[in-house]
Amino acid sequence: MIKETNNMRKEKEVFSDLSMLCSLPGYAHIIAYFCFRDNVISYKEKLKGEDTQHLFSMARLVRTEISTLVGLLFKGEIDLSLPIPSVFQSLIEQTEALLEEMHQSMISPIIASAFDPSKMELADYNPFANGSALREPMFYCGESAYNFQYRDFAPKKYLEDDAWFQSKKDFSVNDIKSIVNCISLIQNQKLNSVLNDIKKIESKNWTVLPAFIFSVEEIFSISGINKSIIQKVIQAFSPPEGVSNQGFKSLNDFNITSAYPLIDISDGNYLLFQSYSFVEAFYETPFYWMGEDKSYVNEAMKNRGDFTESFAAERLESVFGKNRVFKNIVITNSKKQKAGEIDILVVFANRAIVVQAKSKRLTLEARKGNDNQIKSDFKKSIQDSYNQGLSCSKLLTDNNYLLGAGELGSIEIARNFKEIYIFCVVSDHYPALSFQVRQFLKYEQTEIIMAPFVMDIFHLDVMCEMLGSPLYFLSYVNARSNYFERILSANELTVLAYHLKNNLWFDDEYTLIVLDENIGVDLDASMMVRRESMPGDSVPDGILTRFKGTTISKLIASIENLDTSETIDLGFQLLSLDEETVIEIEKGIDTITQKAQSDKQHHDLTIGFEKSGLTIHCNTDPINVSALRLKKHCELRKYSQKVETWFGVCISPKPDQSIRFGINLEYTWIESEEMNAVISTLPQGKNQIQFKPKNSEKIRKSKIQENKKIRKIAKSSRRKNRRNK
Repeated sequence: MIKETNNMRKEKEVFSDLSMLCSLPGYAHIIAYFCFRDNVISYKEKLKGEDTQHLFSMARLVRTEISTLVGLLFKGEIDLSLPIPSVFQSLIEQTEALLEEMHQSMISPIIASAFDPSKMELADYNPFANGSALREPMFYCGESAYNFQYRDFAPKKYLEDDAWFQSKKDFSVNDIKSIVNCISLIQNQKLNSVLNDIKKIESKNWTVLPAFIFSVEEIFSISGINKSIIQKVIQAFSPPEGVSNQGFKSLNDFNITSAYPLIDISDGNYLLFQSYSFVEAFYETPFYWMGEDKSYVNEAMKNRGDFTESFAAERLESVFGKNRVFKNIVITNSKKQKAGEIDILVVFANRAIVVQAKSKRLTLEARKGNDNQIKSDFKKSIQDSYNQGLSCSKLLTDNNYLLGAGELGSIEIARNFKEIYIFCVVSDHYPALSFQVRQFLKYEQTEIIMAPFVMDIFHLDVMCEMLGSPLYFLSYVNARSNYFERILSANELTVLAYHLKNNLWFDDEYTLIVLDENIGVDLDASMMVRRESMPGDSVPDGILTRFKGTTISKLIASIENLDTSETIDLGFQLLSLDEETVIEIEKGIDTITQKAQSDKQHHDLTIGFEKSGLTIHCNTDPINVSALRLKKHCELRKYSQKVETWFGVCISPKPDQSIRFGINLEYTWIESEEMNAVISTLPQGKNQIQFKPKNSEKIRKSKIQENKKIRKIAKSSRRKNRRNK
């Protein structure tokens, strides 16, 4: 099927050949083979990250490629006859060759543009910001959502529309979810059955296609849902009768089988190649049904926007608590004139998160590579959201402006923020979002307002799931904002996965770090364990397990309970420690605690870091006495170490070792003759343990080497979707 030529063929020619291939008798068996090979995960007693490793193979087809094959199959009559083995193998090889040729033809405009000598001299020339260059990452980027997120979020998305569903469609949103679950169960059972049967039959009869076929009767036998309702749901997600996808003439044309993935193959049987396509359609397609109802479309739009905001607020409340999350904040001036509006505001100590949520998505015309449409969609979905967040963040730091939140009335919070983070959150999968942010987003950073964090609700959900406490969450957001320009990744989940495993830290000598998606295998496995009730570890090995059961974990918990500006930066510092340092600090804290318990006297410990330090006092003295002692001690230690930041905490000698109070000294070091004289005579003291991490240089070097490794494993822009399971 591939023409012999010395020149690279045009994408249109390759697509035409692929279309012809998909129309051949028995091609449905080939698609089923790819779905089995590239989407199915097998495991033994427990699901592990390594069980998903094959999903990152560069030989694997991404979901959009398989969806293209399904769309081309549906352009004509579907012949389910089984090809003989030699033809079967030939069709597999021809398909892979054509898809690879398709990929190369899509990359060629990027290469031509990147090395255009007539433009390379221009100061503002960016070869990756044009439509032809963006088509490739938009098509091949991995999905941003897990299949269970689409399945579980759709009922919440359409909760307020359920009356419309029942009135206009004669089924409820939960009916759809029940049928989605039934089909998934049926296909899993059939897949195991088909694989067992293959062992008993001749190789010429091998096929996994039966595993992707289901019937109304099978759904009814499992769910007990009325057959009429089952039929109506299936018809709602099946291409309309008489439609055969003839308009699907290029990769970025509308593919009806993506929006309506259930294919009627007669006799009450239906074909579903990718369960992911069904749950994605469950999440997205109903909105277009409601859009056709002109009397309801405005209500549907309102509900869609409300869902994005309410969902984001609900997930953030799971981390910070309801008392720290405020919705629909209106900012007014002294004359009560509206100056800005924040969708969601999170306040913890001297940190704030400003969330601006949007329900706009990338249009079909933008996916085709239309420069103007891509930029227009980005402006409406991301840039406008960021601009609003930036304006409101500036107003937050000005006490002349008042904050109000509906029924709550005026909000009285401390507004001496050290850092404000802007979250731009979209409600739908936005192809190559992180790549587009890097090319198009115009942002501003100040001493207080950090670089923005752009994400979809699916990523926010995973962040809140895995970083379920304020300090863990904020320490990651702080690091991610600091590395906004330096990290290149196809998906934000990859960056989060790296952080969970290694802590997000890179040496300053690196200006760009490229992270490959296979870093995320352990995060993927843990999310499936949590949301799909699979056997396995619900927490990836790394920063979340490092402090488990340690004294440091008690300190972190105390810092979160205190919720004070003086100790939050200390929490960030503690979370950045390596395991060896944690063990050493543990010994020191336990030593002074045991001594204080024994002799009822004051004891202390000083820890020096590279750019800061920590002094820990352990006593039960009155706060007015112990606070002054701690402050003076920290001032001396800060000066002697010549650093700009020094932390101090006073802990209880009780077994819980909880923090009584804390301080944070942060100011420029200036040499003083008076201080020099004081520290020159400063005694070591019998109740003091001086600690300096012994392996700080070793730790620094090991992390540098680790970063070099990351650069080596970076692959091409053809990303493999790891969430299509």
